[in-house]
Amino acid sequence: MARIAGIDLQDSWKVDFALTKIKGLGWPLSKKIIKAAGVDVKKRISDLTADEVNKIGVELDKYQIEGDLARAVRGNIQRLQIIGSYRGLRHTKGLPVRGQRTRTNARTKRGKRKTVGAFKKEMLSKMTTAKTEAAKK
Repeated sequence: MARIAGIDLQDSWKVDFALTKIKGLGWPLSKKIIKAAGVDVKKRISDLTADEVNKIGVELDKYQIEGDLARAVRGNIQRLQIIGSYRGLRHTKGLPVRGQRTRTNARTKRGKRKTVGAFKKEMLSKMTTAKTEAAKK
């Protein structure tokens, strides 16, 4: 199992696929890095030599990946929140930022549905008795 950029990559994976498991790398950038490092695309991780792994590591240092990328994104969001932009406010409230509708959908950002206004009769009677008892005290 090879370790590139702090990520363990399985020996059975092809090199181009394995690099996509690193946060911040997709297919196009993975292929670009392999080409720049001079590694055969058809090779598997187990077939790489130590020299080839080092070449790939050197190429990866040119890009923001993993922790550096996460820090940069978090910094950008924090900057938007500090200056009080609309996007920053949406991030703060946990709502969709890029103009998506929220009347329906947006469940991922807004969370589980909460019922408002529709109660069963038993629940309604319990609430009214609790209010009357509280008012007596």
